Amino acid sequence: MSKEPFTFEVTHTDSHSAARTGVLQTPHGAIPTPIFMPVGTQATVKSLSPQELKECESKIILANTYHLHLRPGDEIVKEAGGLHAFESWDRAILTDSGGFQVFSLRDISSISDEGVWFQSHIDGSRHFFSPETVMEIEHNLGADIIMMFDECPPAKASPEAIAKAVDRTIAWASRCVEKHAVLPFHFGYPQALFAIVQGSTIPELREKCAKELVAMDLPGYAIGGLAVGEAIADMYDTVAFTAKLLPQSKPVYLMGVGFPHDILECIERGVDMFDCVLPTRNGRNGSIFTWQGKVNIRNACHTKDFDNPIDRSCTCYTCQNFSRAYLRHIYMAGEILAIRLLTLHNIHFYMDLVTQAQRTIAEGTFKQWKEETLRQMKAKNSNVE
Repeated sequence: MSKEPFTFEVTHTDSHSAARTGVLQTPHGAIPTPIFMPVGTQATVKSLSPQELKECESKIILANTYHLHLRPGDEIVKEAGGLHAFESWDRAILTDSGGFQVFSLRDISSISDEGVWFQSHIDGSRHFFSPETVMEIEHNLGADIIMMFDECPPAKASPEAIAKAVDRTIAWASRCVEKHAVLPFHFGYPQALFAIVQGSTIPELREKCAKELVAMDLPGYAIGGLAVGEAIADMYDTVAFTAKLLPQSKPVYLMGVGFPHDILECIERGVDMFDCVLPTRNGRNGSIFTWQGKVNIRNACHTKDFDNPIDRSCTCYTCQNFSRAYLRHIYMAGEILAIRLLTLHNIHFYMDLVTQAQRTIAEGTFKQWKEETLRQMKAKNSNVE
């Protein structure tokens, strides 16, 4: 374990776009970027073991502050030795702050300048999250990277509501920085606090938020508040606009995005870090990502496909050992192994996607590779949705 401060070094830049490669150093290892981070909301990436994640070359995974506070409780995680010890993961971890739950649980929460009262989706109990309490929880969890508490407004919110969310996000960021500075690191290594830029798709508000947060000189910056209902073109434009406002010497993290094509488009626009539940959620639903597009293993056309894996070019355990016919059979039979194998493939595919992006950026062929990859993924045949 390294006890060096967090560093980020840009190693290659693309001459035709804002794409770049880099290395983010954390106490639990170096992370090459661009990187995809599998989501492990409850301190587990659904259906996969830590060893399987390592075999997929996952360097960093996520956990969720809100959910872990509710159960088992952040104090219990602290007593267990922090998330790394609790879930037996010796690589990097990032914890979300609960800010997304401000958006997703708006109907059972109450927001004020002081913080947010949540009603637990588990038992109805009420819990208050402020910037200060979130920092305390995230220090108890012990992730390498911790996110500030922010307000994520819906895409269809009024400009006035979005402006208010930006002001609140800036104020909460300042309070997070102050609290983070005085809290102890419980597990012998530092934790890096990343800020989150809000502002929906309104350039003036994005610029205002970014300017205030950049002045705080934090180790990294996230673009939040996207993939919440806005048009895809607006999302891409907002990502490109916001990334240019952020320090080139700091990692840029796009929260909650997305599909493979979204990741490639946003790498081109200057994003270094991604997370999304899609590869795990889709795997559980029988939907598989491949270099030729998305495959629905439930389709009857796979019933007697004994000769083909999910993707012949894939080196994951699933593709090296099982036919589409077998995978469809165990999925339709409701076998747990189906969910595990499909999820394993999807995570492996996402990690391979960003690894190929790293390689082509370094070689100077990213733009051409990205366009050809997207063309192949959009190709239609009888087995691809």
